[in-house]
Amino acid sequence: MGENLSPNDREIRRFVLIVEYKGSDYCGFQLQAKLPTIQGELERALYRLTGEKTRVASASRTDSGVHAAGQVVSFKTTSAILSDRFVSGLNYYLPVDIAVKAAYRVEDSFNVRRKAVSREYKYYILNSRVRSPLWEDYSFLVNGELDMEAMNSAAGQLVGEHDFASFASNLGVELKSTIRRVYKACFVREEEMVVFNIKANSFLPHQVRNTIGALIRVGQGKMTEEEFRSIMLARKLGLAGPAAPAKGLCLIKVNYNKSLGEENSENI
Repeated sequence: MGENLSPNDREIRRFVLIVEYKGSDYCGFQLQAKLPTIQGELERALYRLTGEKTRVASASRTDSGVHAAGQVVSFKTTSAILSDRFVSGLNYYLPVDIAVKAAYRVEDSFNVRRKAVSREYKYYILNSRVRSPLWEDYSFLVNGELDMEAMNSAAGQLVGEHDFASFASNLGVELKSTIRRVYKACFVREEEMVVFNIKANSFLPHQVRNTIGALIRVGQGKMTEEEFRSIMLARKLGLAGPAAPAKGLCLIKVNYNKSLGEENSENI
């Protein structure tokens, strides 16, 4: 546990964590009453380590079943614990499918979501005639040949600043804007695994999964590139569905103007 001092006697500090997790058994990142979430587990571990009830904020709210290799979260604490101890201490209390990879102290004004300049996701498609037990929880099995050239050509239309309303799910939440800037969208084949790489300033609800669902149909010859573009130009919520399964999606990295190591201010 952290030092048993009054909060008034201790400085309030902000830390960020790089977190990796397998999302299979969780109802997404964001806290939900009586449901298992990544946020809930992190806050529970922080309480056990520091004795403080604290909220964590994430750079990207991954959906139910989505994984992360480089999620970034932040929290405030009056604990005297230093960065390295947060890594070892939190990993002691976290379940085996969640791990803190690094921790940094940052300026109190650092906003983990607003300071992020881009997010990078990968979607894994197992393009095989037979299932893979090793990849079952991390990929979407697609039988039959996929036209990689057509998929990449269609994906290239996503690059740039566009209104991506057609690729967002209508979750009953009013969106301030459906315009996003995509910096990269492409497929790479690694033997039987087809990996979709996408990088954007931010993403709409279910945007990546709806996008990959449509692009797979292009690769299967069930949709033309022109039809894909028509969906994008229609700007109608949910038009691109159905979404590809969550289990193939992984948040790879959240990018900032400076690396989080450079933001580190342990001696503030």
